[in-house]
Amino acid sequence: MSVIAITQSTFHSVTSQPGIVFIDCWASWCQPCKMFRPIYDKAAEAHPDITFGSVDTEAEVALSGELGISAIPTIMAFRDGILVFSQAGALRGPDFEQLITKVQELDMTKVRAQAAA
Repeated sequence: MSVIAITQSTFHSVTSQPGIVFIDCWASWCQPCKMFRPIYDKAAEAHPDITFGSVDTEAEVALSGELGISAIPTIMAFRDGILVFSQAGALRGPDFEQLITKVQELDMTKVRAQAAA
């Protein structure tokens, strides 16, 4: 599956859907973003059951502000509409694959209980 562009108007509908959604917040001038993008694209192709989106922080300034993006790249993961991971910094390929596995293995009953508390 290819990476979809996320805008302020599509963010909620994409991240609130059932399943796993990864978001890459980036900018064209950001060298670490450029280094991470091929890793992200490769993961998107390898995991067609996961939605991979990207937010261009330069084009989506208001959304970036709402998300509290202060450094890029920032990688976010949602599962069943719940934010389960958010971290600034590019990841190496094996580290990103490990993150994907951890998100897939989450006990969502526990996550939902923690989110409700």
